Amino acid sequence: MVVNTAPGRRSVRLLSLAYAIGVLGLIADYAAKTAALTFLDPLQPPKLLGGFVTLQLVRNPGAAFSMGENFTIVLSCIAVAAFAFVGGYLIPRVKHAGWAVAEGFLLAGVAGNLADRLFREPGPMRGHVVDFIELPYFAIFNVADMFITAAAVLIIWFVMFGKVGPEGGSLADKS
Repeated sequence: MVVNTAPGRRSVRLLSLAYAIGVLGLIADYAAKTAALTFLDPLQPPKLLGGFVTLQLVRNPGAAFSMGENFTIVLSCIAVAAFAFVGGYLIPRVKHAGWAVAEGFLLAGVAGNLADRLFREPGPMRGHVVDFIELPYFAIFNVADMFITAAAVLIIWFVMFGKVGPEGGSLADKS
């Protein structure tokens, strides 16, 4: 008996979709951060939409809301593990287009912030993440953070209201 282990066309399309979103999201994050570093003055941040959005350039050694500023290397190790898990474990198993999008968004966000940790000052595994989008009464964030948040919203939506799990099949069948 011969077992066909080659992925089907649908699987290849879903893999391609997830990885393409990851790569394009990383490029968008890099371009936005490059523009922020080039054009924004941290001492004179522009206010947009009547002050609802402020483009406040900061370099964040910590995690969300600047937590863990003294644990940059630990955060970098967690980001490396998250990148490997999403890109090497989750995405190759995706069987649904919605989950491919969500996992692609997650890969883009993790990769964008990991790239800062690896390649920005003060050095590898200690690099500070470039943040520049500020909303009233909220943390300053970047495009990578937006991808991570969008992935979280989609994943929560699929788990709560979706009819399909990340590897295909009904969520009702998983109980």
